Amino acid sequence: MERVRLTIRDYDQFRLYYDNLLCFEKYVNAPNIDAREIKENLERRVLGKVAVLQKVANETSDASQIANSLISMKSISNNIPAFKETIDEDIDEILQTYRKKCGDGLVLATLAVLLENDTSGVGLIIISEHKCFKGHAISMFNRDTQQYGIDYVLDKLKGDDVDRDRLHKRYDEFNSMYEELIKNYSVKLDENKTEINLDPLVTEISLHVGQLKHKSDGITWNASVRNKIPNLVAQIFALWTLKNTQYYNEMRGVTNRRTYLLQPHPAQVISIFRILGIGYKVPTEVMGVAIPGVSRNGDELMNNLVQIGTGEGKSVTLAVTASIFALLGIDVRCACYSEYLSKRDYQEFLPIFIALGVNDHIHYGTFNKLCEDIINENGDIRNRVINLIVNGDNPILSKEVSNQHPKILLVDEVDVFFNQDFYGSVYTPLAQLKDPTIMALTDHIWKRRDAALTLVGMKMTLEYRSCCTKFKGWEFLIEEAVKDMLADVKSFKSHDYLVSEDKIAYKEQDGISYNMVYGYKTLFAYYYEHEQGKISKSSLEENISIGIHCGSFSYAETPLRFHRIMGVTGTLETLSIPERDIVEKIYHIQKSTYMPSVFGANNRHFAKDVDTLIEDTSFYFKRIVTQINNMINVQRAVLVFFESRSKLNEFYHSDSLAPIKDKVLIITEEISSKDKEMFVKRATTSGQVTLLTREFGRGTDFVCNDQTCGEKGGVHVIQTFLSEELSEETQIMGRTARQGKQGSYSIVILDKDLEKFLISEADVKRMNESGIKYETLNQKRNDFFKEQYVNSSKYVEGAKKEHNEGQKFVESLNQSKIQDIKAFLGERNRGAGGNSQSRTICLMDATGSMSHLLHKAKNTVGTMFERASVVLKENGIPPDCFQMQFVVYRNYNSKEDEILQTSPWETKADNLRAFMDRISAKGGWSHQTEEAIEIGFSHANEENKKENISQVILIGDAAANTKEQVRKGRENKIHGGEKYWETTKFKEPTFYANELEKLKNKTSKKIPVHAFFVHKQAKRDFQEIATQTGGRCEELDINSPKGAQRLTDLVTEEVLRNVGSSIGGNEGRGNALVEAYRKKFGKGYKA
Repeated sequence: MERVRLTIRDYDQFRLYYDNLLCFEKYVNAPNIDAREIKENLERRVLGKVAVLQKVANETSDASQIANSLISMKSISNNIPAFKETIDEDIDEILQTYRKKCGDGLVLATLAVLLENDTSGVGLIIISEHKCFKGHAISMFNRDTQQYGIDYVLDKLKGDDVDRDRLHKRYDEFNSMYEELIKNYSVKLDENKTEINLDPLVTEISLHVGQLKHKSDGITWNASVRNKIPNLVAQIFALWTLKNTQYYNEMRGVTNRRTYLLQPHPAQVISIFRILGIGYKVPTEVMGVAIPGVSRNGDELMNNLVQIGTGEGKSVTLAVTASIFALLGIDVRCACYSEYLSKRDYQEFLPIFIALGVNDHIHYGTFNKLCEDIINENGDIRNRVINLIVNGDNPILSKEVSNQHPKILLVDEVDVFFNQDFYGSVYTPLAQLKDPTIMALTDHIWKRRDAALTLVGMKMTLEYRSCCTKFKGWEFLIEEAVKDMLADVKSFKSHDYLVSEDKIAYKEQDGISYNMVYGYKTLFAYYYEHEQGKISKSSLEENISIGIHCGSFSYAETPLRFHRIMGVTGTLETLSIPERDIVEKIYHIQKSTYMPSVFGANNRHFAKDVDTLIEDTSFYFKRIVTQINNMINVQRAVLVFFESRSKLNEFYHSDSLAPIKDKVLIITEEISSKDKEMFVKRATTSGQVTLLTREFGRGTDFVCNDQTCGEKGGVHVIQTFLSEELSEETQIMGRTARQGKQGSYSIVILDKDLEKFLISEADVKRMNESGIKYETLNQKRNDFFKEQYVNSSKYVEGAKKEHNEGQKFVESLNQSKIQDIKAFLGERNRGAGGNSQSRTICLMDATGSMSHLLHKAKNTVGTMFERASVVLKENGIPPDCFQMQFVVYRNYNSKEDEILQTSPWETKADNLRAFMDRISAKGGWSHQTEEAIEIGFSHANEENKKENISQVILIGDAAANTKEQVRKGRENKIHGGEKYWETTKFKEPTFYANELEKLKNKTSKKIPVHAFFVHKQAKRDFQEIATQTGGRCEELDINSPKGAQRLTDLVTEEVLRNVGSSIGGNEGRGNALVEAYRKKFGKGYKA
């Protein structure tokens, strides 16, 4: 730390040494080594260096010396996160001392200019992160954008039915009022030299709104409202400007003082006008026929979206729009994909909302959270159900409560509509009934879990009778819950869970979820882990309850309950035809506006065909490295985005990257927030290479402050996979060339990864030979999305029925229709039968090429169970007499928690779909076609040891690993080789043929494996597997338009065949059930 400037390598070595010391101090007890003293000595040296720099800055009035000290201090802060908070406070103290010493803002502006010109970019980071320079950051933004005024905006503006003349007129009205307000209040500022009283302006706004407030459940948008919009927008923007004048006040004597005010850009004002229905042409009609060339003003309030670039004012546009609606008596929900960004934006504009008195009418949140709020608008459904059961308390809603304000939905980013967590997902509120009698009941079941407990026996116990007495009138819920408990206490060990922070948690993508519940399996996992000493008694008791399902509500239906849907997005023009269909036909958003950038023309270079490269396995990594080298050799920064963590790791450990590995940073979701912040800043510095997972392709600002990198062409982005949606690609591309700066983008794709888009080797050859690649890939991508959308839409249609039933239930709650409420809850909480005649494992390949399969399995599992139940009922067989477990496998480049993922054993479809929601297609080696089927078969054998399984349904597109491939896969250094696997539950290597022997040589009877291959390369192995176990083998064209139907038929038929054979003792009964299924649900397929 003695050197004046340290290198990045110095900082990395120090950080590694320091972090190791922290771990050593915490976990190692070495009597001869005082880790704390060593650590404290290091801290003293670092902070001592900072203190010297701080002393130099405080003892001089030379702005250059102060700038150099600040840059040196900030470099330490940026690169050693453990000291960041302390050093940043020291920097703030230096700046405050300097400002007080100099007495005016002029010297601070001079210091800011010196920092702005720092070639390393650290000076710009100081300006952006320290409050003392916020005014200068505002000034920089205004200087960069003010040259692109209203004439530029209207000239470049695109959209539906744009009336430029009317927009210009309305803008002039706005600008006249805004400038007059700022001028008048600026005089008061100069006179008072302090903050000014803005109450008169707020009063003026209230008077301006006058009698226009909506008092009924409807929206009137007549001339009286429209004519007041420009001035109302001007007043609210003036309030925003004048509430942020502290930096303007500090800059007295500075020539460009006006730039230190937060000011609306014309593009933001025009965006608000278009959202509010101003500036549209409507053809004039006579007797229903449009007159060519003649139009009238169509200033109506319509569902519409406006495209605004990243970092160009989406948040202030939404906030001002929301304020106007709220002032007019309309409830506004601002929906964002990110909880963090939503909270940030709300907090930023909360002072404006409070000043206007509209904060109770404006709600920010994630799309799903806002939908849940709408569903629960008359009170949380769960609490209302519990109150009804416990207290009999469910008052009929008064007319005042039900007569609510009209609602408008403002969307921040349109692709939330297509997110799998929204479109095609359901909200399933689960009420938790808690009571000492319930705790006694579950304790009784747990303590006697090894006994042959039955429902009849349980009804005789004191614990059961006490529950029924306590909840008189609701005994049916106790009975159904006990049925499920008796089933789940036997099988809770069959599902994968984690113990974390004194809770049972579940793996979810690259993170973990604490609020997921798998029936009573989760409860008995708490009991078990408590006995093992891993869960506290208090945590166990907190989670003991009877779960009451209160219906299912489709997220996709909820936006339709708003009077209008509007919003801003950065990806409007990239929507595919199927995506536009959702926006226009389902959500009735008919009008679009495309705003030009407030920074002028975009300077990103992407020659679509030249910069799109498709490589085979032998050259894929080499091509990526070649592109990286081309950029860092000219001192540019490179961001490389990967589809998954496993793909990133495979590249990182490859021989191709080895020569430049020491220059590489890795950013994944696992790293700490402090390290993420540090790496994001460093990622855009000259010569830096950063590998990232796709999640960082949106919402993360990679600001390039490094002058050398900027002068050499800026940040280069390499995307190593083809996005399923163009909007994601656009977001990743947008990580470079921000706000008018230079940058470039390219895409390097592995040919094998294109299989999921149904792109063949011949297609790849044609593209490479013709040079016409990008448009072909984009068309295939659109076809892929269309297929996914068709399947999702079928599920959404089914979910709509449940949603409507759920809405009827809510209405029954509102009107206290007790019998209807009980009937609904009884049906939705029907318990397991407790006598499973058939247990099926559905084993699926979940590597990158199997996206269609996983998507269709998720969307059809409900249909499988529903159809099987119908056939079983009609043939006098209990519909819940079968269990199913979904299992997915990958290969050894996936870690222990991803090479095999298993659902619980289920008699209901809901939990299986919830499991599939957490599964994504990823992993699989790029250099081979085989996968780890042996891991799946090994799991089936382990499950059979616990309780007999009836059959395995195998679905995949790749053959099984050979013994040599298993050995090489486990020895690969991607996770640490064989030593890593020895520490996992897969410590013993196995081979599919060995596991197959176990399956077919069971003492009672062999376990048939029905093998359905998606690609012919798997045919030979799958035929062998089916033949040896007495199963069926067929091709499953999962990618065809009828793929979902075919999957539904194959799985449902095998379940019915197995149930019938188990009950009837021969194949005849099973085949009869299959024929009954085919007769009822359409033409079947030959066995």
